[in-house]
Amino acid sequence: MEENENGDAMGQEGKLSIWQRLRLCFVHALPSAVRTGLWLLLITVPVSFAVLLMKVTGLLDIVAHLCKPLFGLFGLPGEAAIVFVTSCLLSIYSCIAVIETLGLTGRTVTILAVMCLISHNIPVECAVQRKAGSNPWRMVGLRLVTSFVAALALSALIPADAVRVASPGAAALPAVSGFAAEFKLWVADISYLCVKIMVLITLLMILQRILEEFGVTRFLSRILKYPLMLLGLPSETAFLWTVANTLGLAYGAGVILDNVRRGLLSRAHANLLNYHIAISHSLLEDTCLFVAIGVSAWWLTIPRIVLAGIAVWLKRLAERINARRIATPAG
Repeated sequence: MEENENGDAMGQEGKLSIWQRLRLCFVHALPSAVRTGLWLLLITVPVSFAVLLMKVTGLLDIVAHLCKPLFGLFGLPGEAAIVFVTSCLLSIYSCIAVIETLGLTGRTVTILAVMCLISHNIPVECAVQRKAGSNPWRMVGLRLVTSFVAALALSALIPADAVRVASPGAAALPAVSGFAAEFKLWVADISYLCVKIMVLITLLMILQRILEEFGVTRFLSRILKYPLMLLGLPSETAFLWTVANTLGLAYGAGVILDNVRRGLLSRAHANLLNYHIAISHSLLEDTCLFVAIGVSAWWLTIPRIVLAGIAVWLKRLAERINARRIATPAG
């Protein structure tokens, strides 16, 4: 009886027109997009306001001064530390909110964007990776070290002021003084950012539904099977790699964990996948967010993919060396 009902349901679904299927994608995505967007705003707005308070009270200058020597090694101002720490603890949206508040521009934003794309939302995402079989502290270390390696490489590759990225209120920031003026500017900037977050989240959620509805996600998995093998990843990880780069680690956690629990992916292969996606994931959503404020998509994607591939091959090399060491008799 259940089989007949399922078969009838599938038959009805197959009779839907393309426009009806697109409409369903919109209907199913909208409630989730609103919930996710509002949740992100509950994080983004307070973080941005906290940074504003740090700015007007002078605390931001103190932190920037303390961090200036470290971030100066990568050609970044001391304020960059605030952006990076925010990204490590929270989402990319909060990170962008801080960038908008500080009015950072150009080369600084490009280097920071890559660092934050590698090391963002670490508490949540590393917890997900732990459930999939990876050591969370190794994931934390991997992401932090890789972020600074990327910063060092990009600081050498990107000429000074080669890229111009202007936040909505950046040009006016130097001339503003006093809490009232700063607060007025912040309200304008954060209102613009809130609208941008809600619009982008909604569009991305609808796009994800469409990709799944029309089988594009699985088609991409088949295409990416062999390129991913060049990056050191087993062919069995192709679909989950696509999930991680369309939904992200936080959004796609359910799919990844479900595959591990059902035995569709071994924990060893899941661990290798984690080494890659810890550095390079959400190539669709997070990349679009920084592209929206003017950062080049090439700088945002190529370094992460290359560094992720290197990390996986180094992991496989370390495993091979350890295996030989165990197999070799002592003495």
